[in-house]
Amino acid sequence: MNFLTGIRILDLSRLLPGPYATQLLANLGAEVIKIERPPEGDYARAMPPYIALRGDQFEGAVFAQNNRRKKSVALDFDAPRGRAVLLRMCERADVFIESFRPGALARRGLGYENIRAHNPKIIYCSLSGYGQTGPLRDRAGHDLNYVALAGMLLQNAARGNPPHPLPVQVADLAGGMRAALQIVATLFERERTGVGTVLDVALFDAAVEWTQTVLGATYHAENELPARGELSLTGAYPCYNVYATRDDGFIALGALEPIFWKAFCVKVGRADLIDFQFDAEKISDVAEIFKTRTRAEWVEFSHRGDISSRTTRHTHTMRDDMSVDCCMEPLLDVGEMYKHPQVVERNLIQNEMRVPRFGEDTETVLREMGVEEREIREMRKTRIIE
Repeated sequence: MNFLTGIRILDLSRLLPGPYATQLLANLGAEVIKIERPPEGDYARAMPPYIALRGDQFEGAVFAQNNRRKKSVALDFDAPRGRAVLLRMCERADVFIESFRPGALARRGLGYENIRAHNPKIIYCSLSGYGQTGPLRDRAGHDLNYVALAGMLLQNAARGNPPHPLPVQVADLAGGMRAALQIVATLFERERTGVGTVLDVALFDAAVEWTQTVLGATYHAENELPARGELSLTGAYPCYNVYATRDDGFIALGALEPIFWKAFCVKVGRADLIDFQFDAEKISDVAEIFKTRTRAEWVEFSHRGDISSRTTRHTHTMRDDMSVDCCMEPLLDVGEMYKHPQVVERNLIQNEMRVPRFGEDTETVLREMGVEEREIREMRKTRIIE
């Protein structure tokens, strides 16, 4: 899907949120040029674990995943000469995205007004932790902090247990997705007006927005939230929960609609549970059912519904005439997910890992921007570029 072919993006962001945003745009065909300051470039390059790429190239695995098919220009834009080159590059760019603290680039002469003077059509996206306004605008933060303040982290626990960090950086990725969406929408708007704009995208804002979708809705309806693990979709109901299996695996049962819950109850021979779909006291009954079989047997049950003939020793009898469509899936580890037939069929894992070496496109890009060979040699000699 090369919807953004011909769109050039200058990406000064680092670590995860900004590179994720521009990776989404690169996947849509945009030309993304990473502008990395010497000597280390994007910090994520040096963060373990590492992955082997071309020849002797090793990069941080997270960096490699989020910087595929991009170009890298190693340019010291803190130096006056490097800043001048970057401003020249902006003249031929459509989007400029950065993830510095508010005001940091403006103090370097690279704020929106500076760049707009060189290119009125450019879209300038500032992606920061707390945004360009508000009492926390200058405060440092990471994903853990944003989801904590957004009211999300406090609810991330099983019933009676303390909260623990999420396994995926929700605010970082939600913020990156929000930035990409706003950039695409603004590119569409620019087709009408011919004028660029500045975008203020905050990771904290994205976390608050996601919190509002369910937690916020519940709070507004009831003026309070249930205890941890007792929200409707976090463990309050027997029909929508995670259960341990006989072999210490886990199954997610998402039978939220009555038709799915009824199908599950009938199939496991427990029609007596049909009227107790939302009764927390019946969670232990369902847990006992799942403990009678292994994870693999439950997977087969959900897809084929014919394991009863081989498991007659178990307490609950199952009919074997049809599959059980009741929103049941196993909890997979990442390695299992990579091999899952649905993932394979839809080609969801990107094995093409053309990741730019630090500064490998510097001279090529600068030549395309009209920088003369003499100037390139001088800048390399003075370490403005690498």
